[in-house]
Amino acid sequence: MREFDYVIIGGGCAGLSLAYELEIHEKLKDKSLAIIEPRDEYKRDKTWSFWKVTSHNFDDCVKKNWKNFSINIPEKTNYLDCKNFPYQSIDSGLFYEKINNKLKENKNIFFFKDISEINLKNCFIFNSVPSIKEDHRNLWQHFCGVEIETQDNFFDDEIFNLMDFDCDQRESVHFFYTLPYSKNSALIETTWLSKMNDNSQKDYDRQIKDYIENHLKLKKYKITYKEEGAIPLFYPLNKSEKNKINIGTAGGMTRLSTGYTFLNIQEHCKYIRENIENISNAKKYSINAKYQYLDTIFLRVLEKHPEKMPDVFFKMFRASPKTVIKFLTNKSNFLEDFSIILKMPKLTFIKALFY
Repeated sequence: MREFDYVIIGGGCAGLSLAYELEIHEKLKDKSLAIIEPRDEYKRDKTWSFWKVTSHNFDDCVKKNWKNFSINIPEKTNYLDCKNFPYQSIDSGLFYEKINNKLKENKNIFFFKDISEINLKNCFIFNSVPSIKEDHRNLWQHFCGVEIETQDNFFDDEIFNLMDFDCDQRESVHFFYTLPYSKNSALIETTWLSKMNDNSQKDYDRQIKDYIENHLKLKKYKITYKEEGAIPLFYPLNKSEKNKINIGTAGGMTRLSTGYTFLNIQEHCKYIRENIENISNAKKYSINAKYQYLDTIFLRVLEKHPEKMPDVFFKMFRASPKTVIKFLTNKSNFLEDFSIILKMPKLTFIKALFY
């Protein structure tokens, strides 16, 4: 078995982001790195979108930026701006290509499909594979999206729709999400915040077809791309060890109330790079405990009162959009947090403290 200085388990978003961060800052010049990833080839399979509240390495992989968005519930629409923190959408195909082209330049970086080929005793491990115990009580954000092209110009590509709750809720939390890349192309996703044991929610193709044709009233279009996924709205069971750090979702980088992960991964990778020379003794990096606590309360309400959540999300954005975005991306201060809390149904959230 081969030995390396560093081993990254999982060559997805987190694993590749870390490898790239280390490589561009010349932290692998005299070190060897193995990346364990079973896939045969890298191709577009994800879309990562977020408000740009901090810089990152992948501006050239951004497919589109927006400075305006909307959120709607039946018979009400709120139009908002995000010019302070533009919303960005990254094409995973461009992301994979950029990183792999860079990593190929370093002869000390190797890819393996099977971890059994590596000696893990004398290396430092960065693990991005979440350890998840099957539990029907766990909440997930599960989704399916298609990119479509229309025959004629149809979309306003200056504004994206963050959440459209004007759809069948099925006693859970369900919304559609639309990112218009141009006037005749858009990514449209059906998204559920629920437990995964209800298969009646997984007729994604029918949901999307019905939304496009009956809600958007769009008949002439073709599907050019499809993606599907599920984000755990709970922390995985991975534990850190003396010679191992968990990264990505496995390392707690997902905001449980939103599923946003990409920028948290980038900030974690920067922290690791800054401390790589003494990584075994580096302080554990985590999302601020304040957000972990507030997310726990939020998810209790979501689980107990899913019927109230469309109104909760809609009212939350009645606070300053800039403030809400900072809260959702871990950048808010106490006064900003408090201004959002004031928009929430107070009795419902107070009761959630005691569930």
